[in-house]
Amino acid sequence: MKITILSKSAMIMLAALLVACGAENKEEKAVVVEKETPVVKEAPKEPEPTVSEPEVEEVKEEAVVSEASKTISGEDKIANSDCLSCHMKERQVVGPAFLDIAAEYENNDANVSKLATKVIEGGAGVWGEAAMPPHPTLSEEDAKDMVRYILGLS
Repeated sequence: MKITILSKSAMIMLAALLVACGAENKEEKAVVVEKETPVVKEAPKEPEPTVSEPEVEEVKEEAVVSEASKTISGEDKIANSDCLSCHMKERQVVGPAFLDIAAEYENNDANVSKLATKVIEGGAGVWGEAAMPPHPTLSEEDAKDMVRYILGLS
């Protein structure tokens, strides 16, 4: 019984508190009067004088790049591709090690072309069941540079 009286008392006090707080907000709203803010008119600004800069002809410089900097080595092309996610130089990962490929194939133009085509088109079955995905965005010349590097390791 004491709990019921106590909880009823708490509810009544809470209600009284809410009513009292609500009344203050209404009174505050009634007391707040919008004040007119005086409008200050600024004097019109005079346009700034335009100063024209002397016209300078743009000189287009052609970048002179040596042939050596244009060509990237096969090793660098491999390093900048996804080859190293499946191959390593000295040990087999998913695909064969580069040294194993170099030992298997003679370094000649026919093998370079054959393996470059295999890099671009993908393949499976030669080194096990793991398939090498195709690399269709790789140019034939880049693929040949990569293969030349690999076959040159032997």
